[in-house]
Amino acid sequence: MKILLLGAGGREHALAWKLAQSKQTEKIYVTSGANAGLLEVCEEIGIKALEGAKLAEFAKENKVGLVVIGPEAPLCAGVAEELRKSGLAVVGPDLKGSRLEGSKIFAKKFMRKYGIPTADFRIFSDPALAKDYVSSIGGRCVVKADGLAAGKGVFVCFSEKEALEAVKATLEDKEFGAAGSEILIEEFLEGEEASILALTDGKTIVPLESAQDHKRVFDNDRGPNTGGMGAYSPAPVVTEEILETVRRDILLPTLKGIREEGMDYRGVIYAGLMIGPKGVNVLEYNVRFGDPETQAVLPRLKNDLAEVFQAVEQGRLGDVRLEWDERAAVCVIMAAPGYPGKYPKGLPITGLEEARALPDTYVFQAGTVRSGGELLTNGGRVLGVTALGATIGEACRAAYEGVGKISFPDAHYRRDIAYRALKNRK
Repeated sequence: MKILLLGAGGREHALAWKLAQSKQTEKIYVTSGANAGLLEVCEEIGIKALEGAKLAEFAKENKVGLVVIGPEAPLCAGVAEELRKSGLAVVGPDLKGSRLEGSKIFAKKFMRKYGIPTADFRIFSDPALAKDYVSSIGGRCVVKADGLAAGKGVFVCFSEKEALEAVKATLEDKEFGAAGSEILIEEFLEGEEASILALTDGKTIVPLESAQDHKRVFDNDRGPNTGGMGAYSPAPVVTEEILETVRRDILLPTLKGIREEGMDYRGVIYAGLMIGPKGVNVLEYNVRFGDPETQAVLPRLKNDLAEVFQAVEQGRLGDVRLEWDERAAVCVIMAAPGYPGKYPKGLPITGLEEARALPDTYVFQAGTVRSGGELLTNGGRVLGVTALGATIGEACRAAYEGVGKISFPDAHYRRDIAYRALKNRK
């Protein structure tokens, strides 16, 4: 079967890497702008991920058997729906289902309607009213832009000053454009975060192995939020008891809501969780594989991913039993200097093959390009170095060994990925 993959980053490289291992896969096409790693396993087509009509025409002409949508932008633009109307098999929710990520306000109202535990919240479009509310609660809160902001529209505020600055940035300074025309101000929840990605065909919902990512750019969770500086799987905070709670109180009610709202949801639903004194609460939904969680979870999956995706698309997920490597995986993101702010491009990268030669070590490319035979940086998050190990500690040491083999000028990476898991073990 021929597969068309939409997207250009590290998550998509991990998906392509896994799909290429399938006996079902004849060829993988990828949309324009693909990184250098994707081009090692895919054939790039000159069509962008948001150009639904052109993608449908290409897929039909080239007898594509399955379309896999990686990023949120085409999903939230209704590309999955458009492709399905053309008779194509697609992994990804329709436009209504994609609003669970595309609008944080829609998602919170959905959670409230279906009894899914989440932080209390208020909605604002008027900056003066939002500032008055911040002052009335003393400032300790979470401020979120309603729409898509590439993982950067969330402000965790510990003081009134920080919260007022977040309101100003979104509603007054319009740092996130239309995505910040409305905001949520949420109750501050204490605890530890974790990620549960699940597959659903609209009838069955099956969780993948747990993961935890690291959003802040610097060690000890300091600095601004990024798209993610690393991840590991499994997350020890997600015990069997917690997972059962997630299944009962979050995943099954989410599936009930998906069905009752009439969503055509065949793909991935991702619940970002806070686990703490107030139990297990959903912080947000994503409607696709997380990045970089995918780079930590997929190397542990033993199943043929193309076959799993076919089951999801055809409504046969109930027949699938997922199997997992018992080893842990740790992914460390190597970023360009200055990320998540302004950063240079075109920095030469060396040592990739040395890192890949290490046992059970994988390098997923995100922001890279080849020019004149040389591998260069071409984005903020450049590489994800993932390694497997018998324990999280061993996987962590192996991942950083891989990082140590790779070099580009002023490369930035956190040196404490998986620190919570390691601290908990101690």
